[in-house]
Amino acid sequence: MASEIVRRLRAGFDRLLLADSSYRYLFKQDTSGEVVSLDCETSGFNILADDVVSVAAIKIRGSRILTSEAYRALVRPGAAMEVSAIKVHQLREADVAKGRPMREVLPELLGFIGSRPLVGYWISFDVRMLNKYLYSLLNIHLPNRQIDVSELYYERKYGNAPPGTAIDLRYKAILSDLKLPFLPQHDAFNDALSAAQMYLVLKDMKERGVRIPRPRRTDQTLGNDTTVLVAS
Repeated sequence: MASEIVRRLRAGFDRLLLADSSYRYLFKQDTSGEVVSLDCETSGFNILADDVVSVAAIKIRGSRILTSEAYRALVRPGAAMEVSAIKVHQLREADVAKGRPMREVLPELLGFIGSRPLVGYWISFDVRMLNKYLYSLLNIHLPNRQIDVSELYYERKYGNAPPGTAIDLRYKAILSDLKLPFLPQHDAFNDALSAAQMYLVLKDMKERGVRIPRPRRTDQTLGNDTTVLVAS
C-alpha cells in the first residue's frame, strides 16, 4: 500500500514535469482492462551504469495472452557488454550492434504499453532500467502500476506461513509450483511470456481462494528466522 501511495504521488508530480505533452496518455486512467507483461535484458546488472539490450512486452486481455500482438525490440546499448551478462542472455556485442538506439525504441514501447498496469518477475528492476531513459527523454518516470508475480506467488504460498518457514521465490520454483512450462530463460520474450502465464494462474487461484501447498516439515535449523531465496 505504501509503495502504491508513493507511485501515485510521483505520477502526480511527474505529470507537471512532463517535457512533451504528446505523452500525456501515460497518465490517463486505463480503461482497456488489459495488463502488459514486460521484460528487459541488460548489458549488466548496474541500473545506473548498464543499458537495456532487448525488451519485450505482451498484452494480457482477460484470460488471454496476446502473443500475436507482442512488442519486441533489440536495443543497441551505449555501455559495453559485461561478460557475466552475455553468459546470462547469450546476446553478444555483434548481436546488439544490429539493434536500434533506445531513443527510437522507447517511444514505440510507451505507445504499446500506454497506461496499462505492468506485470513481471521482479518488475521493479525492468521499470528502473527504463526510467533512466524516460527521465532523459521526458523528464518523468513510468507512472504505470506494477504487479510483481513473485509477490502474488508469495501471497498464495507464504501469506499465512508460520515463523521459520523457508521462503523460495526463485523463478524456477514458481514455474514448478504452478506447473508451467520451462521456456529458455533470459530471453526477453520468453521471460515476458512466462511472467504472463504466472500472472494468470496466480490471479485465478486468488479469485477461487486456492492456496499453493507448502511442505508440512520445516527445517529446524532455521530457528525463528525466515529465509528468502531470490536468485533467478
